[in-house]
Amino acid sequence: MKDTRDIAPDEAIRPDPSLPAPCHDALTLTGGGTLAKIALGDQVYTLRITQARKLILTK
Repeated sequence: MKDTRDIAPDEAIRPDPSLPAPCHDALTLTGGGTLAKIALGDQVYTLRITQARKLILTK
């Protein structure tokens, strides 16, 4: 499969829509804390778990 880290999202290889989407545990992503950094190309996003156990993704 082609490495898609350095290409624009609209140029990325699209996964087969008949396959189930990957599922990731939020607490695993945050290392048991409340924040995780997620990189997409040259952009970095912050995933935060709130006290109300909601997820917020910000740029």
